[in-house]
Amino acid sequence: MEKDDWQQTVAFLNKAFDDNHQFDIFKLLMTIDERNALITRVKIVKALLEAKINQRQLREQLGIGIATVTRGSNSLKDVSPEFKQWLEKNLIK
Repeated sequence: MEKDDWQQTVAFLNKAFDDNHQFDIFKLLMTIDERNALITRVKIVKALLEAKINQRQLREQLGIGIATVTRGSNSLKDVSPEFKQWLEKNLIK
């Protein structure tokens, strides 16, 4: 993946959101399965931040593989402290 391609794609998505086309752009670019996978990933991040249940319980609750939960956990370890704060503020209410 080219860095320029990634930046252009993110800029394009940002423009779609700025213009209030977030639902349209996701519907255009993602299948229903991909949208469901995205929803699941957000649920994983939220649950990991809340730390109310362990990874095995989360796997059972969401009906997903432990590897998916582990990937989410590992990805969360790589975010900056500022972004982690933003995630907590916006996901945990």
